Amino acid sequence: MAPCTLRVRYLKKNGFVEVRQNGSHVKMNNPSTKRTVIVPVHAKSMKKGLEQAILKQAGLKLP
Repeated sequence: MAPCTLRVRYLKKNGFVEVRQNGSHVKMNNPSTKRTVIVPVHAKSMKKGLEQAILKQAGLKLP
């Protein structure tokens, strides 16, 4: 399983829902915090900086 898929799962566990998918990017929204993040879903793993930026936008910390 690709690490990107694991990130989508982690966001879903923290209240985010998948709004839509356009190509290889998933737009996710958290209804309670009104935060929106876009996660790339590629076969390759994400670089550390991108992963941290997505989690920062989501208001979360690394697990």
